[in-house]
Amino acid sequence: MKPQTHPLQEILKHRIAIIDGAMGTTIRTYGMTEHDIRGQRFQDADKDLLNNGDLFSISQPDMICDIHRRFLEAGADIIETNTFGATSITQSEFFVEDPRETGGRKDPAFYQKIIDDPMLQNLAWEINETSAKQCREWADRVGNETGRQRFVAGAIGPLTVSLSNSPDADDAGFRVVTFDQVKIAYKEQTRALIAGGSDLLLVETIFDSLNAKAALVAIREVFDEDGFTSAGNELPVMISAAVGRGGETLISAQTTEAFWNAVQHVKPLSVGLNCSLGPDLMYPFLSELSAKADVAISCYPNAGLPNPLSETGFDLGPDDMARFLGGFAGDGLINIAGGCCGNTPAHIAAIAKALEGRAPRVLARELVAA
Repeated sequence: MKPQTHPLQEILKHRIAIIDGAMGTTIRTYGMTEHDIRGQRFQDADKDLLNNGDLFSISQPDMICDIHRRFLEAGADIIETNTFGATSITQSEFFVEDPRETGGRKDPAFYQKIIDDPMLQNLAWEINETSAKQCREWADRVGNETGRQRFVAGAIGPLTVSLSNSPDADDAGFRVVTFDQVKIAYKEQTRALIAGGSDLLLVETIFDSLNAKAALVAIREVFDEDGFTSAGNELPVMISAAVGRGGETLISAQTTEAFWNAVQHVKPLSVGLNCSLGPDLMYPFLSELSAKADVAISCYPNAGLPNPLSETGFDLGPDDMARFLGGFAGDGLINIAGGCCGNTPAHIAAIAKALEGRAPRVLARELVAA
């Protein structure tokens, strides 16, 4: 059965779509404390939780929903779920004792216990499903109020472990986790994001291409096992990598072109770059990707380089980001634009205004004909 054309595909033929900004940056503007993230439910947790931003979807839902609302009202067509680290593997960093503190090490046996832990499984599911439902509610509400459809992207972020590299300088073949363990964690996340009402699945901020491959295999298996393929209603997949100064993924060190070659078989809705070094340093690698890929191109950079003296922790303000992304549009490089770290709703509003009426990058023949 041939799948129906997704509404976002139609939009991308005619204009540049806007994706939201940084959840973590915007959360910090609310002045949340350790007490706030713990709430009643997590008050007895042994480890500090404040850096576990995904947990706010459970403990401070009003704040998270307010952030989604603000990004939507700033002009975002696509809002991301607050699930960047919402796998059992990443959540274990906040709820499980690190064996290295008592002379042990993290290894596949340790992570098998994580994968099998019912508490971590249930927590990861709850964060993903809850966050997707929050996004769904506000995307539909603002979409109905404005007469412009908005979309929920289930955010699938990188992990705190690597499949590409060994942490042991004396054992290059050692890996702390297996491909199958990573895949299982990503399958749990994928199913929960779908259950919560996501329109799209976004594998983003890819530092390690092999981790990303596990996520993409997980998505494929969920589609096949849960009947999406036979029903012809698979969710579109978006893929976005983070790159260093040489244009390589930061852990696995694939060049931009090699990264595209590694993922193009997925036939994603879009491929792109996010996070990284800021829009100016990202430009040549985005240009290369735009020239090579035959799908829509997304771009949501950091607001420049980190700067602890600035209000957002990054150098560039809303007008700066609008100018850079306006230049990308003028050069015909992008179909989806927004911001990553350091980008608040004010940044997204400026970007949306700068790109209004600007022509999108010409899509590949296959996508236009879809």
